Amino acid sequence: MASPITNLFLCYHLRMQTLIDSISQYISPSSDLIECLFDRIKPVSFDKGEMVHDAHEVCKNSFFIVSGIFRLYYIKPDGREVSEFFATEKEWINSPVSFMQQKPDVYFMDAIEDSSALALDVEDLVYLFDHFPEMERYSRLDMGAFFGHLMNRLASLRFTTAEEKYNHFCMAYGDVKQRIPLHMVASYMGVTQETLSRIRTKNK
Repeated sequence: MASPITNLFLCYHLRMQTLIDSISQYISPSSDLIECLFDRIKPVSFDKGEMVHDAHEVCKNSFFIVSGIFRLYYIKPDGREVSEFFATEKEWINSPVSFMQQKPDVYFMDAIEDSSALALDVEDLVYLFDHFPEMERYSRLDMGAFFGHLMNRLASLRFTTAEEKYNHFCMAYGDVKQRIPLHMVASYMGVTQETLSRIRTKNK
């Protein structure tokens, strides 16, 4: 029977292998880069509903999700949450302005499922960019997925009817839409949960 330490070691290596496999879709990582990633990336876990990043603080980490879903959201003056972006397995997420400019921004981040991830500190990311040009190339290529989500989000704001917005949400998050709570989907669309329920019933 494996010891708890052995299990943790194996779990970490499985997470890292998921990241390396993802990186390998874009570049051929050198053995030195892989070794450096093992040295600098830390495994983290979050319970369902746990805050990952507080908007009042500076975002120091970018997270590669191994399992689960993270949500980026802001809070209106009246206290209502507005879901802005969802990220799931094999995707990176951070609070972009806060992470890049190292200052607080409006966005909070939470886990909407029990989630496991790998955390990369901003200073370690800069080190990787400085010493491994291929890592900077990977970052540029992989960021295309994030900007794709961003463009989807901007496009959704142009739709006028609630049904159009829901159809667009399904296109953007079809693989995980059933895992996202309805009230978060409604806030992403900018409609009430009752309106969303009517649309879903109509589309069944």
